[in-house]
Amino acid sequence: MTTLIVSLPLELSGTATTFEYVLTPDGVGVAQHAQVPAALLPPLTGASSELVAVVPIQALAWHRVDLPRGLLGKNIFQDGSTQRLRAVLDGLLEERTLDEPGQLHFAIEPLARPDAPVWVAACNRAWLHAALQLLEQAGRSAARVVPEFSPDGADERLHVIGAEPNAQIVKHSAVGITLLPLTSVAVTLAGWPESSAISAEPAAAELAEQLFKRPVTIEQAGQRWLTAVQSGWDLAQFDLLSNRRTRTWRRLGDAWRAWLQAPRWRAARWAVLTLLLTQVLGLNAWAWKENASLRAKQAALRDTLTTSFPGVKTVVDAPVQMSREVAALRQASGALGPRDLESLLSALGSVTPPAKSLATLDFSDGELKGTGLALTPTELAAVTTQIRARGYAVRVEGDRLSIKTESQP
Repeated sequence: MTTLIVSLPLELSGTATTFEYVLTPDGVGVAQHAQVPAALLPPLTGASSELVAVVPIQALAWHRVDLPRGLLGKNIFQDGSTQRLRAVLDGLLEERTLDEPGQLHFAIEPLARPDAPVWVAACNRAWLHAALQLLEQAGRSAARVVPEFSPDGADERLHVIGAEPNAQIVKHSAVGITLLPLTSVAVTLAGWPESSAISAEPAAAELAEQLFKRPVTIEQAGQRWLTAVQSGWDLAQFDLLSNRRTRTWRRLGDAWRAWLQAPRWRAARWAVLTLLLTQVLGLNAWAWKENASLRAKQAALRDTLTTSFPGVKTVVDAPVQMSREVAALRQASGALGPRDLESLLSALGSVTPPAKSLATLDFSDGELKGTGLALTPTELAAVTTQIRARGYAVRVEGDRLSIKTESQP
């Protein structure tokens, strides 16, 4: 995935502001490293490409706070508790910051534990918003905002950044971050062990070796930013959270428009269009075949009805008309039908225990009702199962029993 890493400048001068950046195709190697205005930053074209803004260490302050229990949830920025968390941070940090909390942007550490102190990053809100706005105006919206250094890891590390005469010492670990000017006094205060490694930018490497009296490892700023991007931090929280969502939707919209218009996606567009047309034509053909089969079955049913019963001249509902004609023939010949009283009594008598009988009978419209057939639950279950096998249904309500054909409403 191609990543454009842009360091936010401490001094902003409108559209003339220049941004130092590195471009990495894989998150490991640096393909480009330059400093240009926002409008001249490399464009990102791939759907998996992203721009990550890096906040310099000089712009951040770090605070360790204990949050009230129950304040941190699994979806702290989605469950409506964002405003409450921000109010709590304002109260906790009011006495620790030089500026008013309302002028600062806060961000809590990733995967913060509710039962342990959490790190809170603070920076000037107006400066951060202005820097990100310059990138957005140039069509380079940031997908993430990460700190240049963050308090993580178990081992202390020391970096020398910048160039003379403004070079600085950065000492950081899981217990905090210390920023000092690169002077002999600061070197003494740092108390860095002689066996521990030191990394330095090329412009400050010679002075660092003189003051620390040992060789240093050369580390470009771009390499440091690659490490920063790999952390889990994202400073786009609270009031920047909605902006981050807006940027995400905007990037998705740009990717969609690029897919619709870019020449390199022409073959894919034709393939998708062909697939859709094939599916539509296939569904229409399948529906036409099913309709033809249904019409053929309906025609065969009508032919069967008119052939078997020549007296039927007009077919409206073949199954119903055929059932009526069969019933009429049965009645004319004197044969019993499944809905006749004799058939119902015979079916019930064949499954009822010998010692059981109905006290009263009522027959109407093909349904037999009676009382007095006292069946135990076991006997009722057996009667229901056996009589259903003969095509009848039994319903019992108290001591009343009714029996009719299952097809009968």
